[in-house]
Amino acid sequence: MVSRTNKFRGRSRYHGRGKKAGRGAGKRGGRGNAGLNKHRLMTRLKYMPKHWGMHGFNRDPSLRTVHNSINVSQLDQIAKDNDKINLTSMGYDKLLGSGRITKPVHVVVDFASAKAVEKIESAGGSLSLGSDQDEWEEE
Repeated sequence: MVSRTNKFRGRSRYHGRGKKAGRGAGKRGGRGNAGLNKHRLMTRLKYMPKHWGMHGFNRDPSLRTVHNSINVSQLDQIAKDNDKINLTSMGYDKLLGSGRITKPVHVVVDFASAKAVEKIESAGGSLSLGSDQDEWEEE
């Protein structure tokens, strides 16, 4: 059996592939992302609209405030009746209002959402925020 290349030896300049097909990735216009600013421009605009450039922004880390938060439902699990809980000393700085609380507890924390304050007070407890903490420490 004669190989295809041997068949074309001496007879054909392009071995039956046409002028550019036998030269690497010539016929398909380059490999990978080649030509995205020239002959594949419409492909880039249509299928990769957000691939290049900057999108959105990142706020400076010094301006971000990330709270270590805990929910009211988690408070209910760790609390006993008429218990005093100092969340600041436990490493939490914000109390959020998700869940239910059934026990009256007295909580010390830096920040609290309006719903959390409402739920704790409706259960018969009290909440001491940020600047009020000094009063609790004196007792």
